[in-house]
Amino acid sequence: MPSLIETWSNDAAEENNMTEEHAWIWREMLRAIALPDLRNASVLDIGCNQGGFLRMLYDTRPVAQGTGVDLARDRVAMANDAKGDRPLNYLATAELSEAGSGFDLAFSHEVVYLIDDLAEHAQQVSSVLKPGGCYDAVTCCHADNPLYATWRPMIENMSNIPVPDHSVSDIATAFRGAGLDVSVSRFLSSSYIPMESPGAFMPTDTDRLETYTRWKLCFRCVKPY
Repeated sequence: MPSLIETWSNDAAEENNMTEEHAWIWREMLRAIALPDLRNASVLDIGCNQGGFLRMLYDTRPVAQGTGVDLARDRVAMANDAKGDRPLNYLATAELSEAGSGFDLAFSHEVVYLIDDLAEHAQQVSSVLKPGGCYDAVTCCHADNPLYATWRPMIENMSNIPVPDHSVSDIATAFRGAGLDVSVSRFLSSSYIPMESPGAFMPTDTDRLETYTRWKLCFRCVKPY
């Protein structure tokens, strides 16, 4: 079981920019939700960081209740401070069962690549989803992405936890092993990609386009009835 940490990144500026950088991807994640009405839904955000995804979800498509979990105590404190009167709760925990059970939907964005024991994670997800419940795990950080070999040491340099080296097959195998029905899509293949200036993680405009249209994947994991 991973340990709780005080904060995720050694680079505070990079960490605080994450919410703004991820907002457009979160909007795409919301568009992909299969359920037409979420007013009675219970939702889990795994690796919630500062809580921005659940706030966006509630403000866009209100849910009955949302819970976010994260290993970083300071991120969870920020999330709870920012939730206002929304029916959201954030917990610092490595054990998903502490967040409750019977969730209709669960989400994670760029989280599974940081989980060392994917089989354990998949079992935990299965145990907290209701029958028919769905977990969307979105990531472009996997060994099949050609840029990941360059990204991984940079992420390890910034992060306060070790960074594994999972392939697409490793991820799919773990969720299948937990009895979940697994499908995958190239998540942003039909989206317009914000073309920010090239940098360390995206050295060229083509790298950015290829990453988001080819290697950004959504693993949809459904618990059978």
